[in-house]
Amino acid sequence: MADKYKGKGLRILAFPCNQFGGQEPGTHQEIIEFTKTFDPDMPEKLEFFEKGDVNGANTREVFGFLKHTLPNDDGTTGIRWNFAKFLVDHEGKPYKRFSPQIAPNDMVVDIDELLNKRSSPN
Repeated sequence: MADKYKGKGLRILAFPCNQFGGQEPGTHQEIIEFTKTFDPDMPEKLEFFEKGDVNGANTREVFGFLKHTLPNDDGTTGIRWNFAKFLVDHEGKPYKRFSPQIAPNDMVVDIDELLNKRSSPN
């Protein structure tokens, strides 16, 4: 995904979280090193933030905003599992929320739509 849209304006922000079955117990550096097992250039392709909470009293501010703006289909706001995804336009407006079961490649139509809006004259 990062390779496909390199140079077109897509930025992928990664927010590690250990609230889902303890799947990310490592330090920031350990998480970065682990991603290299999938792609040695992953740390350069994604923007990694320090590990933090996406639910509960210590929810990162950005996730509080995203969850409130784009609730789940049933109206609840909580992040249910790792790899929930939010698509945000080039002006910072939340556009669409995707469940963890949605693969990044299944988001291509929406990504293309937003990138085309970005490059279109007003």
